[in-house]
Amino acid sequence: MDQSTKFWDKIAERYSKQPIADEAAYQKKLQVTREYFQPDMEVLEFGCGTGSTAIAHAPYVKHIQAIDISSKMIEIAQGKADAKNVKNVTFKRAAIDEFSLANQTLDAVLGLSILHLLDNKEAVIAKVHQMLKPGGVFVTSTACLGDTMKWFKIIAPIGRFFGLIPLVKVFTTKELEDSLTNAGFEIDYQWRPGKGKAVFIVAKKAE
Repeated sequence: MDQSTKFWDKIAERYSKQPIADEAAYQKKLQVTREYFQPDMEVLEFGCGTGSTAIAHAPYVKHIQAIDISSKMIEIAQGKADAKNVKNVTFKRAAIDEFSLANQTLDAVLGLSILHLLDNKEAVIAKVHQMLKPGGVFVTSTACLGDTMKWFKIIAPIGRFFGLIPLVKVFTTKELEDSLTNAGFEIDYQWRPGKGKAVFIVAKKAE
């Protein structure tokens, strides 16, 4: 078990009880995402956390496979789904870089508040592109700390060494856009609720 997995396992219970920081922005992101959904769609969410977003989207698609590196997060997510009798979301403990799925089998992939926590976002974005069908969408909401907090690059490794924070990568919005377009995506929708907020992007694979 790596350090990031231990970190998320440790805070899972506390994390699940935290209110959403910006409820209005969250609801808008849900609404925009649903504009791309169809009832017959197969969806993957990686870095699903405690499952709230996957459960919220479940009525709008055929099936959601939701994965996270933290078994504690997955346990809480499954409990939420059971309590709400949600049957079309499958929760599984897995890391996206280890997750195996045939090419061109998904209609949409969600990676929310996760790309800045990955060791190699380019490899993961390329993998997502392969898994999506032509015309499929990759929905991301990402903290681009390089826009406003370049200094975080210095303190992040120290915080991680002491187990205070997980792996955090610092990059700009422009660098994220380039990572997506270099992988073959076209940016179909982009929105940022305010300065320093996560940038929300819907990127489409060419048909």
